[in-house]
Amino acid sequence: MHVLIIGGGTGGMCLAHGLKKAGVSVAVYERYGSRRDGLYGYRVGIDPTGNRALKECLPPELFDTFVATCARDPRHFNVLTQSLRTTATFALPESRDAVDSERSVSRSTLRQVLLTGMDDVVHYGKEFTRYEQDPDGTVTAHFTDGTTATGDVLVAADGTRSAVRRQFLPHAEIKDAGITAIATKTALTPETRALLSDEVLNGLSLIFGTKGMIGMLHVMEFKWDEQGRPKNPADTALLENWSGLQFDNTRDYINLSVWSAHDHFPEDTHRQRGKQLLDTVLESTRNWHPDLRRIVELSDPEAAFPLRIATSVPVDPWPTTTITLLGDAIHTMTPGQGVGANTALRDASLLCHELTAAARESKPLLTAIAAYEAEMIPYGFTRVAESLDNNGTSGDDPLYRPVTGRLALFAARTFFSVTSKVPALRRKFLADMYAYRGSESV
Repeated sequence: MHVLIIGGGTGGMCLAHGLKKAGVSVAVYERYGSRRDGLYGYRVGIDPTGNRALKECLPPELFDTFVATCARDPRHFNVLTQSLRTTATFALPESRDAVDSERSVSRSTLRQVLLTGMDDVVHYGKEFTRYEQDPDGTVTAHFTDGTTATGDVLVAADGTRSAVRRQFLPHAEIKDAGITAIATKTALTPETRALLSDEVLNGLSLIFGTKGMIGMLHVMEFKWDEQGRPKNPADTALLENWSGLQFDNTRDYINLSVWSAHDHFPEDTHRQRGKQLLDTVLESTRNWHPDLRRIVELSDPEAAFPLRIATSVPVDPWPTTTITLLGDAIHTMTPGQGVGANTALRDASLLCHELTAAARESKPLLTAIAAYEAEMIPYGFTRVAESLDNNGTSGDDPLYRPVTGRLALFAARTFFSVTSKVPALRRKFLADMYAYRGSESV
């Protein structure tokens, strides 16, 4: 059996590793021209579900590299006002377990980890255009450069704008969630470090601002310095032997993102780049604390980018074929719960298990794909709904309305303030926060 994977993102590469590890023939077709492309260095939170999938699919030494290249764990979850007053602080549980823990990783670093050791599998510069289902039961993928590839299974792992999904499930809808987000990236230096309190420096901070503006701030500190040298001698051997570091430009940084309903930003925000985009952030946060604004002023203009948040509309199960989907290609979700990457990894591990069973002839191929889809579709769209109903990631949220916004802001701040002060409520909040994490078998 030969598997074609369209897209070399997190889910697609995890699946590719798992199949290769199991001895199943696999090829990945990636639209970027090389592993140096697509280096977006923002945070991805990997929870126990994601950790388990990576441990199951990656070679043991590469999983160790993944663990070594994660940023230090956040120790606090903070809720702040735009004036940097603390509404609530929750101490996050510490865990040294390689799987049962929360990890912060740079998206570009994770990309490099997942591309390691896969030069014989990944084909770069391959932008998918269409597929054909052949009379002999195989599937042929076509690419913009005129080449084709034929396999027994085609997996769409090509993200929110999936070209495979457009052909395979033309009725599947991706809708605008009504939210514009802008992400900024600022180098962590003595100057920028001094702008942050200890709780903010060592935590994840949700900022509930007035006038319908919300932010998230987190600090990413890695195990290598500005020259890429290990900070701790204990990490020297692993990091110096990891080829992916030579392709990775990630260094310690502060990520400050802001979001609100579309009408809170200029109409052309999604087309802005560079200094113009940073000026939009500064104008939208003109009543925020000077230290937060200074972080934006010192950020890298080339690293800032806007995003119109999208979400999937659930679709009914479809007749099983030798074409299937995983991750954002089928269940794009808002970042409200931060589980998009972990759900894609869960997909990859589950699909790997089923395809491996088919390759070993312990079950028919279509039966294996059907089993994957029967489990993936319900849990995937459940996460879509839960993410949309979380922390203002829908433009319909009362936080963004002129009259009700003040009441919604007061209610949100009061909820977090009271919750943090009452031990039973604090324990329940943390338990609920981790309810999704680690609860599934993959």
